[in-house]
Amino acid sequence: MSGALVEDATQNDLVVKGQKIYDHTLKAVLEPQHAGKFVAIEPDSGRYFLADTGIAALRAARAEIPGRLFYLVRIGYRAAYNIGGYGSRTR
Repeated sequence: MSGALVEDATQNDLVVKGQKIYDHTLKAVLEPQHAGKFVAIEPDSGRYFLADTGIAALRAARAEIPGRLFYLVRIGYRAAYNIGGYGSRTR
């Protein structure tokens, strides 16, 4: 298997495990009181780190578990960040 395929498989595994932990364990616990905040999940241990911003959640996670990858979720949203926007252009 090539390096790119291994990396893709690892990333896919991270997403699947992270989303599963969020959906089955954390969603019901966190959404009622923490909607709009961010949670960084370490998918192998299930440990999670809650913060007001995505970068703060990731920094807290990396401080506790350095060298690991984390799954980032914005609580109560379908995606952590929205790409795009709306604006008007005047000439």
